[in-house]
Amino acid sequence: MAGTPAESNGGSPRRWTALTGMCVAAGMVWLSFADFGVAVPTISDELSVSLPALQWANNAFSLTTGALVLAAGKLGDVFGRKRVLEIGLVLLGVFSLLAAFTPGVEGMIAGRAAMGVGAALILPATLALIPPMFPLSEQPRAFGAWMAVAWVGQAAGPAVGGVLTGLLGWRSTFWINAPLAVVAWWLVRRSAEESTDPNAGRHIDLVGLVISAAAAFCLLYGCTAGQEDGFDDPVIIGLLVGSVVLAALFVLVERRVRDPLLDLRLFSSRPFCGALVANSVMNIVFAGVSFLLTLYLQEVRGYGPVAAGLLLLPSTVTILLFNPFGGRVSARRGARLPVVLGLLLLGAGTLVAAVLGHSYHYAVLVAGLLVLGAGLGLMSIPLSDTAVAGPPEELAGTASGMFKVTSMLGGAFGVAATVAVQQAVETDQAISRARAAGLSESDAQQLGNAVTDSKLASQILASVDQATAQAITAAFREVQAVGTGRAIGLSGLLAILAAVVLPLLWRQRPSRRAPDPQR
Repeated sequence: MAGTPAESNGGSPRRWTALTGMCVAAGMVWLSFADFGVAVPTISDELSVSLPALQWANNAFSLTTGALVLAAGKLGDVFGRKRVLEIGLVLLGVFSLLAAFTPGVEGMIAGRAAMGVGAALILPATLALIPPMFPLSEQPRAFGAWMAVAWVGQAAGPAVGGVLTGLLGWRSTFWINAPLAVVAWWLVRRSAEESTDPNAGRHIDLVGLVISAAAAFCLLYGCTAGQEDGFDDPVIIGLLVGSVVLAALFVLVERRVRDPLLDLRLFSSRPFCGALVANSVMNIVFAGVSFLLTLYLQEVRGYGPVAAGLLLLPSTVTILLFNPFGGRVSARRGARLPVVLGLLLLGAGTLVAAVLGHSYHYAVLVAGLLVLGAGLGLMSIPLSDTAVAGPPEELAGTASGMFKVTSMLGGAFGVAATVAVQQAVETDQAISRARAAGLSESDAQQLGNAVTDSKLASQILASVDQATAQAITAAFREVQAVGTGRAIGLSGLLAILAAVVLPLLWRQRPSRRAPDPQR
């Protein structure tokens, strides 16, 4: 990334104050990504909204952020990273208020999507501002602080969201961003120094941007809508096929455009490809499992949002403990080893947590969270370093942007895919049990649909006597536990499969240079 070398004068005099503002900004983004799931049951009850609709509110943020982050990085390079960061903070703060106070789920979805525009401007700018302000000797500390805040925001998001929902109501998970944005904006405005990349072209690949966003939208819409309409529905099949076709079209366009949104030379670097795959799997698994666990703890175990969020905190401890350890292992043995070990730990911890599908013991869940958190911490620094160190030097900025794309879109896909699996298992289990109890086929199908449709469930429970309603509710909770356990178990198997396959894709080779802090 271009800019005035900070080491020539010992760094910007207010660089640590500016970094505080940049970390607050980045923490807001990852907190907004992770704190919504714990409020879903409360919102569903208050607004009588289905789970797929609330998934859209959850995923709209990450979808917009992931679709725009590459273009946002280019805007910062051309027009100034500090300026773009300030604009992003204003947009995130204002649109958070829109999402909080616009009535109806449609307004919430639109507000979350608009928040993603601000987040897309914030993420690359917070990273790109660090090298021009910090001498090389201080850059690892600066980037380490950024990464620590990002992981705390993501891992502790359910706890923060649960406390806010329980004490101030679910709308506070949105409007809390406004005062945080003001604080971050003031610190950045007062202390950060502007920087640009004088070599960056001013052309924005709008065609590639539209096609890539459309491909991501079709994939996520198909996964989400398929939960209600069925994955054999022609429209759902068309959307999923369309996502593949659009992805292929994106590759063709990027091969021919003069100044592409994504330089495909990146994928000639096998370490980068391996890091991209591992990062995608990591975010698919962690985002999906976190979302399911917040629902399970409230809807099946009966915890309130505060308790449910706090019960998921153990993973934060091992993420922070193993974060620096992964960097040290990477420096001595190469990045691939800690990434593979991290995926194995992520998979093992997830499989331990999946036991809750049969019997619930919080000690077992804590063990699973601690193990998977260790895996996440172990591989985070090696992955982020490889995203820059693997490809050629001139592609480092684009590589870092692509890495953030997989984080956001991987998380959105993880939520959509794991919930789809969970609901498919729940529906099948409920129908099978209803048939075994002697119900007619139409009644069995209705009960199966009611497991994943809160409105239909309420209608059925209101039409029967209290004893029958209690029995149906207990059965619903039991099949939801089974569905949650199996979906989480499949996520764990995905992580282990990725660990087995990754060495075939990621060929280890000696490091060509010291770890680059611009991750």
